[in-house]
Amino acid sequence: MSVRRLDPNQPADFAFTADNEAWARATIAKYPPGKQASAVIPLLWRAQEQHQGWLPEPALRLVADMLGMAYIRVYEVATFYTMFQLSPVGKIAHVQVCGTTPCMLRGAEALVEVCKRRINAEPQRLSPDGQFSWEEVECLGACANAPMVQIGKDTYEDLTPQLFEKVLDGFAAGTPPKPGSQIGRQASCPATGPTTLKDVVKTAN
Repeated sequence: MSVRRLDPNQPADFAFTADNEAWARATIAKYPPGKQASAVIPLLWRAQEQHQGWLPEPALRLVADMLGMAYIRVYEVATFYTMFQLSPVGKIAHVQVCGTTPCMLRGAEALVEVCKRRINAEPQRLSPDGQFSWEEVECLGACANAPMVQIGKDTYEDLTPQLFEKVLDGFAAGTPPKPGSQIGRQASCPATGPTTLKDVVKTAN
């Protein structure tokens, strides 16, 4: 993992849209008095969604002011979680490749090589057309279906380099594939199919 810092090129300001402002106020109101800081993660996520997939510094200050938090506290949250992007990301997709042990043992390094070849040789850099970016992150919570990547809110699992290429092709064509297992696996059942609870249960009419 690398040190995470704010991008050197920042917009002058940031403001929520009217709809997002209303959503943010409603979200803050869900928490008891004095506990508004608990809304920091959902507010930062909404700000990131609004700002083309990454968090500018003015957005951190806005969220801090809305929650009555010191700026440094919000900065700590934004720099700790890899779900928050601190620099511009690909307009179509930012790919997070899981590099934790289960994914690494199942071929994550090959997925990284695809990213290097198709997107950029270096992580956290835009592709030449600005449409894609990538990074390697720690556990994304789908270890049983390794290796996998996350794009936006969705995970794409059971990947081979070839299947990963198809995922990227789908995003590039504007037709992203269905999230989840790319080999048709149901949830986290064995790759060869379910081994238990296969009998059909007949119920009385």
